[in-house]
Amino acid sequence: MKLVSYKTEDREHLGIFINGHIYNLNSCDKLIPDNMNEFLWGGDELMDHARKVHAAISSGKMEAKEELFFELMAPVPHPSSCRDAYAFRQHVETARRNRGVPMIPEFDQYPVFYFTNHNAIQGAGEIECMPDHFNKLDFELEVAVVLNKKGRNIRAADADSFIAGFMIMNDMSARTLQMEEMLLNLGPAKGKDFSTVLGPWLVTPDELEKYKVAAKPGHTGNTYNLSMKCVVNGKEVSAGNLADMEWTFAEIIERCAYGCDVLPGDVIGSGTVGTGCFLELNGTGLLNDASYQSQWLQPGDLVEMEVTGLGMLGNIITKAKDEFSILGLKK
Repeated sequence: MKLVSYKTEDREHLGIFINGHIYNLNSCDKLIPDNMNEFLWGGDELMDHARKVHAAISSGKMEAKEELFFELMAPVPHPSSCRDAYAFRQHVETARRNRGVPMIPEFDQYPVFYFTNHNAIQGAGEIECMPDHFNKLDFELEVAVVLNKKGRNIRAADADSFIAGFMIMNDMSARTLQMEEMLLNLGPAKGKDFSTVLGPWLVTPDELEKYKVAAKPGHTGNTYNLSMKCVVNGKEVSAGNLADMEWTFAEIIERCAYGCDVLPGDVIGSGTVGTGCFLELNGTGLLNDASYQSQWLQPGDLVEMEVTGLGMLGNIITKAKDEFSILGLKK
């Protein structure tokens, strides 16, 4: 199934996407809440209700009214939290090589993640950025999962059952802000907290079964052969595959849940796929050619991310009218 969050007249709803059409789930089954957060807290029971609606509409046994006028939102517009991991070896290794530092051995010992701003989630459409964000503004091509069960001290062997679905994720990054504050060994914070994009819909794990492949040797959890790409202004700039994750989502969830509760509505990103950001691409380009012209996102740019089975997520970069700069406040 593909589940969506959308707005009509400033009211948020939960819908299901079938054959290019959106239907309101609550109007088809009153036991299903009309928002994603409550739905996720209902776990497998409400997911089963949604599957029955999907089957009934798809087979023609249920006549449902199609939504015609709406604004598509992030599938999970109000996560209980948002973590982002660091699971692709190629991205980590290449970025470190480009900075002239060796690969860090701890990467192969355990997965890591950081918390980002769960109140800065948005879906397809415009991304408004402040002037300082445009000082090396970057995209990051990722996939994210959302949980629909509460758990604590979860083992990786059981963790995939906590995943409600998968989405494309663009972890927007203001690199100058990020790099400056991380000199103090804290963060990332202001380099990341202005926008994290999710969409276009939440795809349930059953739809990805045909793409399942074996995890890397020594690892535990479901792995999927999903091609990933990013196109900026019509030109492909990034290409990778979700199967290249060194750490599985199951292993990342295991670490997230150690000694603390994970909750329905928690979003967890994969981290950037290899070649999945300008920071990495520019570093490689300059390493190979001193005259390489670095590229960063600019106002008016169209960023389109596409992942097999998960759809396409499109955003236009816009500039806020406010000229305020926190970089200008440095002592």
